[in-house]
Amino acid sequence: RDFNERCAQCSEVNWGLTDGGRFYCRSCHNVTERTREVVNTDFITNSRVHTISKGSRKQENNDGRCEWYVCEGFQLILKKQAEALEALGVCPQMKDEVLCNFWRCYLQKSKQAYCDRPAGETLRALSACESSTDVDSEPEPPSILHLLSLSESEGDLQTECSFASSRSKVSESTSVYSGSVDGSLYVVKNQKGKLRMTMPMTLSFCYMALLWLREPMTLSELLRFVVEGHIPYLNAFQHFPEKMKLCGLDLKIFCVESWPVYEEVHNKMLELAAFLDLPRFPDITDSCFLHPDMLCIKYLMEANLPDELHNWTCRVVKKIGIGEVDFLTLVPGNKSTRKVKYDILAAAVIVVALKLLFLLDDHYEWLLSDLAEERNKNNKEGCLYFEFKKWYEVVKHSLDVEQKKLDEEKAKYMWRCEKPLFYSVKNKSKVLKRRQMVVNLQNQFGKLSGSVRRAEKPNPSSFQLSWSEENTDGSCFHGHSLKGILQEKCGLLTAMNPDYWLCTVKLCNEKVCGHLAHYRDVDFPQSYHFVLRLFSFLLRIQPSYIHDEVCMIEHKLFNKKLYKKLKYNTVLRK
Repeated sequence: RDFNERCAQCSEVNWGLTDGGRFYCRSCHNVTERTREVVNTDFITNSRVHTISKGSRKQENNDGRCEWYVCEGFQLILKKQAEALEALGVCPQMKDEVLCNFWRCYLQKSKQAYCDRPAGETLRALSACESSTDVDSEPEPPSILHLLSLSESEGDLQTECSFASSRSKVSESTSVYSGSVDGSLYVVKNQKGKLRMTMPMTLSFCYMALLWLREPMTLSELLRFVVEGHIPYLNAFQHFPEKMKLCGLDLKIFCVESWPVYEEVHNKMLELAAFLDLPRFPDITDSCFLHPDMLCIKYLMEANLPDELHNWTCRVVKKIGIGEVDFLTLVPGNKSTRKVKYDILAAAVIVVALKLLFLLDDHYEWLLSDLAEERNKNNKEGCLYFEFKKWYEVVKHSLDVEQKKLDEEKAKYMWRCEKPLFYSVKNKSKVLKRRQMVVNLQNQFGKLSGSVRRAEKPNPSSFQLSWSEENTDGSCFHGHSLKGILQEKCGLLTAMNPDYWLCTVKLCNEKVCGHLAHYRDVDFPQSYHFVLRLFSFLLRIQPSYIHDEVCMIEHKLFNKKLYKKLKYNTVLRK
């Protein structure tokens, strides 16, 4: 009550006391460096001393280690990822106003902090019970997590015997070596109804915050920036302070030896949003970057396709209603609606538009290309007609070059981090010696071979393939015309091609099969496969994901015709 200073973070005067005697703000949980000096003059003679209070508890052990929990490690990784996203141009509100609130809500829902009894405090309570009768024992230092998770009461850490029943299970789990306090318990336990934090979930948190703010960054871009090293993910634990020792089972939690998978991160994001009971996300309107009409412009430019094709993608989006706000906006926990993958959806719309105009059956597109080539020879002035064959040759050459570079970079990637890791205290010295030996050998061979260190990576870009209209070699097709393959009918431009082939007649049950349609490149025309391969490279996903969205769009576009055909076949069978 005597401490009347305002909180530096929220300007409130609502202070409480932690275990160590420090003041913390009950409104924002900010912990200050100020401590309360307690002078106790009461002394009872002939009393037995059970514990010795040493005032402010130390947070470091004799070997320089700091007591930390697993969720604190993930919190540091999320902080570094948010700072990297801000450096890439994301609005500053993402870290402090959105991602921080999501993380606090997760800690409270999972009962790791901001609650009366954090889940990770069971180990601390048991150890306090065991050491309470030792005169020379020093109370365990409070961690940052414990300071954040104090309840409104100013009582000390509970050590009741109600936790004694789980003592045997905890002693068994803590026998395995780990650097964190709850690392062994975190790996063993698997409670229902609780979403356990993992490394892919850190990217799910980031994408959920980006989606909440409607930032112009898709999930495929986020994962690509991770692979390129612009966002900490692989070996992200190297950003831990030196006092947070990482070893043993902690490596199983924080050490990543595979690239992030689109489907896993997306599904975890949906599961996480439902777990946090988040409300309906902000509306995705036609002015948002995540709208299909906006994303189609970006992917048409990157795929080096004519600008006039955007009119056809907009017509497809409007025809089947996938540009509506209710369809695009995420509603957590709503199982009746299909969750939208904005980048894959936009790529699939472009593929459908190409099939409407060029058919992509390994015959009709080449016929149209020959006709456009003849017209361009006679067309000395004016806009050039789009030649599918020439576009295929130019884009395929650039795609093969970039794909080869990507494969080489992945093959040369060093999965082992610079920071030495060890699974137990016994082999620590061996690991350090081996690591030092490897570094010395690398330096010696580098000097002998005269190898030059790789230059720093250039600034990240949203475009992987760039095409400039200023090039005189004719490699840019943005300004080419589609009039050679269109005809005017009832005041509207329609495709000269009246036919269309469906990727599949009947869709699979996505919940049962995990996908809407089966895809094998040998079962489809090579032109169609090449277009899927192009967009799968741009999005860094499997072609089957785009194929599923293409099938979904086709069934919405030709729903009436398919229904009549299926009904007719059923009548014939009867």
